[in-house]
Amino acid sequence: MTLPKIVAITGASNGMGKAALELFAAQGWIVYGGARHVENIPTGTNVHALKLDVTDSTSNQHFIQTILTEQNRIDVLINNAGYGENGPIEDVSLANARKQFETNFFGAAELTQLVLPTMRAQKSGRIVNISSIGGDAYSPLGAYYHASKAALQQWSDTLDIEVQPFGIRSIIVQPGGTQSAWGATAMENVRKNLQPNSPYVDFVDLMGKSLDSDAQGMSATVEDLAKVFYAAATDSKPKRRYFNSLSDRLIVYVARAHPKLFRKSVLKTLKRWGKDVK
Repeated sequence: MTLPKIVAITGASNGMGKAALELFAAQGWIVYGGARHVENIPTGTNVHALKLDVTDSTSNQHFIQTILTEQNRIDVLINNAGYGENGPIEDVSLANARKQFETNFFGAAELTQLVLPTMRAQKSGRIVNISSIGGDAYSPLGAYYHASKAALQQWSDTLDIEVQPFGIRSIIVQPGGTQSAWGATAMENVRKNLQPNSPYVDFVDLMGKSLDSDAQGMSATVEDLAKVFYAAATDSKPKRRYFNSLSDRLIVYVARAHPKLFRKSVLKTLKRWGKDVK
């Protein structure tokens, strides 16, 4: 008899994390979902909701130890918790910038350190790190978000080389525009971070228009991304990077291989919205 596999998913109370939790459960996995708003995590026969704040070391330890105590193993950790602490670089406080890295990067790093000894003992395991096409591409007002995702990617690639000899893989998923509340939350943070009499008000207005336009054209759903998460967790020969669409993959390719062309495209977009930047 094959025992069900165990997956731990952070940021499981909404969006892609919640959709992934539901998909893994439907596939017969035992799922542990962690989030600050634990009341929003759906529960069921094989779904367990745990309160988790990835910026708090005690919370991270409790999350992983609870799973190990109840199941004695963890097959997959999906580091999905994250958000956009967006705003002009000059305006965003360094305290908020550090909070961005604590959530998007250091939380994933600590949870991974906590599961690796068990995965090494099992001689199997997978760390699925949810980055973004914004780990390679960039746009105004997203500097600290982009930096945190770029850091996650470099860290994950290094980890993948270190842990492969133990039967473990570290994989990156790079979602693009998705039908979720992410953009609205990012814009809330932009306006929160904007300083009085900021010289970047025009940029803020432009990016608000851009996000509204992008939202209208977004075809990817959180359920689509959940399927990508599942593939990254279960493929027998996993890839280093997983994308939902060819367009997401193309954006990353252009940003990495043709940086001048990518910059021109960003400037062209800004000009289209009425901001002439050279």
